[in-house]
Amino acid sequence: MSHIAWDESYNIGVDFIDKEHQVLFSTMNKLMSLSEREEKREYVCREGIKYLKNHTGEHFEHEEKYMQSINYEDYEIHKHLHDDFRYKTVPALEEELEESQYSPDSIRHFLGVCIGWIISHTMTEDQAIVGKTGSKWGDIPREKEKDALEATIIQLVQEMFQLKAKLISGQYAGEDFGKVFCCRMIYSGENKECWQITLVFEDRILLKTISNILNTEYPKVDDMVLNVTRYLARQFLEQIRERIPAFDLMTLEDESLLTHEQLLKAFEREHPSCSLLFSTEAGYFAFSAVSAEPLSGKIVSEINSQNAMNAVKDYLVKEIKEQEKRKYKILVVDDSEFMLGRMRQLLADKYDLLESDSSISAIKMIALNRPDLVLLDYEMPICDGKQALEMIRSDKDIADIPVMFLTGRGDKESVKNVKALKPEGYLLKTMPDDFIMKTVDGFFENKK
Repeated sequence: MSHIAWDESYNIGVDFIDKEHQVLFSTMNKLMSLSEREEKREYVCREGIKYLKNHTGEHFEHEEKYMQSINYEDYEIHKHLHDDFRYKTVPALEEELEESQYSPDSIRHFLGVCIGWIISHTMTEDQAIVGKTGSKWGDIPREKEKDALEATIIQLVQEMFQLKAKLISGQYAGEDFGKVFCCRMIYSGENKECWQITLVFEDRILLKTISNILNTEYPKVDDMVLNVTRYLARQFLEQIRERIPAFDLMTLEDESLLTHEQLLKAFEREHPSCSLLFSTEAGYFAFSAVSAEPLSGKIVSEINSQNAMNAVKDYLVKEIKEQEKRKYKILVVDDSEFMLGRMRQLLADKYDLLESDSSISAIKMIALNRPDLVLLDYEMPICDGKQALEMIRSDKDIADIPVMFLTGRGDKESVKNVKALKPEGYLLKTMPDDFIMKTVDGFFENKK
């Protein structure tokens, strides 16, 4: 942890508000610096938090007066967010600090939550005051609601995560696209209806986003990354609530972190009415929503102000165990049913096997399922292996996926033709089964 990196894009163009935002950032940086010192940690954190609360309160009052002076139409919504942070979020975090006697973990939790809130609020709600985040959605006909949701999510991913997103599937059903972290929020509406919403992040998105925010390099997802992500997720949904009237999110009743296995179980129990998968230059992101009666039974424990630190740590332990159990995913691409059957018999017990009989369908499958390795036939009709690999390497979302040729040709000219595309290697179809198996196993051992 180093510090929050201020960026000129955070400015909204109102001088005193921009200056107060910068003071908020510097206050968080000071708290992060002080929290690393063991001596007098409790005292300096108490004083730092007291200053943060005072400045935040004054800033909110100044900002609210400005919004009233320009007759900002979403003043009530904005003020509600301020009040929620001041009178609910911060007191709950302070209580946790007191109970843990200002332990390093509780301080990290406090910082993670506050950083997530301040960053996301500055990048979205505060920008909206001067119209920088685009127009709000008005009343939208039902048949256009999914289009509106897609456009809103793409806009929010750009605003909050600084990533360009594009929709690649309107029917995401929990397909495994790598190491993921899932934030599930359950809201109740004013008519007691229930919204279950899950945001699924590939770890690469979180590491890139949080590393940029904290101006450091995170090699793996830890408790700080997850705590920042939880509050980014809350603000993300708050923005959707404002812009899409059909998402009548009133009160947050339950928050959970799900492993991929738990996500699949949730989809089995409650099939999502809306589930969208997006690709970004940093990885995949999914949004899933279920509108239903209040859910009966739970597949995972909820997170609250009393158990947040332990819940996040327990989740990380479960995630590590689940990843250790996860089979590597291999896509075999070959127009020969005989060869597909041979690879199926050879690899299916040890690996999660996907199959495709053409290059075109293989590209679609790679985009949706993101395999750990592609075994690609060199000689296929219409689009051969070289052309397929060129398409893979030309798409930045899937360009880094390793590809190994599965071919009946081992001549030097064929090898030379694809050398620049950097395949992982070549497997001749005439090779014995045990040699093919040893080569594939060796690839994943090296990857570990």
